[in-house]
Amino acid sequence: MNLYALVMAGGSGTRFWPESTETRPKQFLSLFGEHSLIVNTLKRFDTLVEKDKRFVVTIEKQKELAINETSGILKNKDAIILEPSARNTGPCILLALASLEKQGMKDDDVVVIVPSDHIILNEEGFRKTVKEAAAISHKYNKIVTIGITPNFPHTGFGYIEKGALVDNDSFTAIKFKEKPAFELAREYVASGKFLWNAGMFVAKLSVIKKEFEKCSPEMYVHFKDLQTSLTNEAFLKTVYAKIPSDSIDYAVMEKSKEVLVIPAQFDWNDLGSWDALGSVLEETDSNTIAKDKGHYFYHASDNIIFAPDHFVSLMHVKDMIVVVNKTAVMILPKSEAQDVKKIVEYLKVNRTDLL
Repeated sequence: MNLYALVMAGGSGTRFWPESTETRPKQFLSLFGEHSLIVNTLKRFDTLVEKDKRFVVTIEKQKELAINETSGILKNKDAIILEPSARNTGPCILLALASLEKQGMKDDDVVVIVPSDHIILNEEGFRKTVKEAAAISHKYNKIVTIGITPNFPHTGFGYIEKGALVDNDSFTAIKFKEKPAFELAREYVASGKFLWNAGMFVAKLSVIKKEFEKCSPEMYVHFKDLQTSLTNEAFLKTVYAKIPSDSIDYAVMEKSKEVLVIPAQFDWNDLGSWDALGSVLEETDSNTIAKDKGHYFYHASDNIIFAPDHFVSLMHVKDMIVVVNKTAVMILPKSEAQDVKKIVEYLKVNRTDLL
């Protein structure tokens, strides 16, 4: 069994403005530590997936970013697969599968599909979980999705309901649930029957193609044309525009009867907004410092600071997010971290140069 890795990297990451912009979105940033999120994601497959079997799918306008950021990590000359335009995860994955098959992936080979911008600190646990998921998917001819055991009733994630035990801590996936209201999320967590949907799944090429064909024939009908058009940019653009812009969850996962779920044996954070840094970084002087060039705090605690190349002084403030870069300053309460999107909406009308 050959194992392939496919990293989805076409997102815009606007919730991390002003550091994340359309010209350099979140997955290409080093928000803390040495490497960018996409590099960390690819390196996570070390010792598990050979370098010439690791692929990235992103949008055309991020081509140079992807090439520069993954230089030395991806060995296949066609490892970066380009979407002609930003669509959704359904078309994105279908295009990538068409490319992988044309590049030699066989029906019996297994692909691991993951987002590019999540934080996983326990890399050994990640590799162990993926290895088990790959073995189970190959043995049972199923799509195996990796679920996260919830530790609180989060309303920003989808949930997966576990069914009967199948093999080695894998379960049937009874149903995919949309992001719930708080009370319903609390019921999910209390029941012990639900996992967070992390958007990571593993399957044989033959199985995922079959489920695309069965669950979303209006998408799969374009598969052969995608393969034919891979070397013809204009034709690919035309074909890609015809594919319904549905998520992989809506197109396949929620409809398929061939899905198993395996609980993750690792920590996980989808890094959805600035406040998430507080849960993945250790505090320094009672504050979370992602990056700075020195600091002074006086009666300041529980703040999150991202200010590369800046000395930061905070006095008499608590539970704030402070972001400073070369183009902008942003300060807001941690509890309102999702409101960054309001700034982005304003800039789309009034200051597109800052996006």
